Amino acid sequence: MSEVLNLTRALIERRSVTPDDAGCQALIAERLAKAGFRCESLRHGDVDNLWATHGTEGPTLAFLGHTDVVPPGPENDWSSPPFTPTLREGHLFGRGAADMKGSVAAMVVALEAFVARHPDHGGRVGLLLTSDEEGPTNLDGVRKVAEHFRASGERIDWCVVGEPSSRERLGDLIRVGRRGSLTGTLVVHGVQGHVAYPEKALNPIHAFAPALTALANERWDEGNEDFPPTSFQVSNIQSGTGATNVIPGMLQASMNFRYSTASRAEDLRSRVETLLRAHGVDFALEWNLSGEPFLSPAGGRLRDVALAVCREFSGSEPEQSTGGGTSDGRFIAPLGTEVVEIGPVNASIHKVDENVRVDDLEHLPALYGAVIERLLATG
Repeated sequence: MSEVLNLTRALIERRSVTPDDAGCQALIAERLAKAGFRCESLRHGDVDNLWATHGTEGPTLAFLGHTDVVPPGPENDWSSPPFTPTLREGHLFGRGAADMKGSVAAMVVALEAFVARHPDHGGRVGLLLTSDEEGPTNLDGVRKVAEHFRASGERIDWCVVGEPSSRERLGDLIRVGRRGSLTGTLVVHGVQGHVAYPEKALNPIHAFAPALTALANERWDEGNEDFPPTSFQVSNIQSGTGATNVIPGMLQASMNFRYSTASRAEDLRSRVETLLRAHGVDFALEWNLSGEPFLSPAGGRLRDVALAVCREFSGSEPEQSTGGGTSDGRFIAPLGTEVVEIGPVNASIHKVDENVRVDDLEHLPALYGAVIERLLATG
């Protein structure tokens, strides 16, 4: 059994549901320390973060990943126990196999192999891991580490995120950027009363309905050559007392923008609030910006190298995408870092019977290793 497969299995066995790392990073730090890496624990709150580096001078290439996983759901729905790595029909099954313990294992194996071949390499290589990528707030993970890096002057020139990005075969898609995510929590105020006496009440549902229609129909921007148009979605609406004869006194709603570099968060906030006021809505609105959009520019060194390597591994021209959700790359990009995302096929992530093709897993260390070689070993 290969080294990357063995390490992936060992990581899957650790029940590391956010924010519990369950010993994954300790296992990895022990391995990398033996390979000559300097390993630093950056724990914040209940979250474990590991920063491991090798080398001293020159540009820095970092790999970024997470050791936490989402809950498995009802374990009886799985064909095999979610935290018992199982080989079946050319796939490795288990929670985290694709998202993203397979990528983490491949990064470790690739880094060990590189420093063994080039013990006196130029530049630095690094691995940054967190146990808070899948959580709802991401307050103490890479967000906090990025703040520490900014304060300490730590520089990362290039960053490869191991999120599962491929569509059908390894390397057929790389993410060269991500949209920003802006969430609003809205409270619409009304006056509670009896449904038979609407003149003595103010129904917040009725008050919000025209504004909601306007928000849903608004064209926020046209996107650009790298990003699709900004998307607005209402994800939750709650109101009412449960009684059929009571006009509610309040409505709560959650809304989210996935927005491109064609818009700014402050402008989106302002436009929403202006529209609500124009419809006479009495409201309070709290905003949470979980990440700005980022883009690694065409012609950037990392983007060019990643494209060339993935072209060779996939046998075709890789798709360059900014789609999908968010990733921890959104915290590293503002440091002035060029960021791309390369990982295995993402068809089964967060699902029952999550799995990764063994063949892809076996090739992933070589793919990551080729990126390292072209950036650091060849200048």
